[in-house]
Amino acid sequence: MTYDPSNIFAKIIAGEIPSHKVFEDDTALVMMDIFPQSRGHTLVIPKAQSRNLLDADPAALSAVMPLVQRVAKALMQTTKAGGIRLAQFNEAPAGQTVFHLHFHLIPAFEGVAMGAHASGRADDAELAQLAKKIASNL
Repeated sequence: MTYDPSNIFAKIIAGEIPSHKVFEDDTALVMMDIFPQSRGHTLVIPKAQSRNLLDADPAALSAVMPLVQRVAKALMQTTKAGGIRLAQFNEAPAGQTVFHLHFHLIPAFEGVAMGAHASGRADDAELAQLAKKIASNL
């Protein structure tokens, strides 16, 4: 399998498609998932071109993982979640639907079941507000 530079995350990174951006630097883009499994579901997307973990440059992984941790901590603080689920999928049989490496950070709340991914689109105004709050806690 090869990397397709026309995937939706590559287009978002290039600024061709809008997103609810939380943070961006030379290494990665952090944005809200528009089909969240829970309030605050955030994506950390490395800018280095790779399909998934299987073909990623180890240096790119090393650079992005501290950001994944920072975002997880900011999510805990912002959402008051009881925990954070970190998910990352590799190839279609494993559940990957966008073939650009990305990490899901999904707040988990005691007694609240997580929704199914892509089961409903979140409100844009709420996502924009939440993105600002998370960014302020980074």
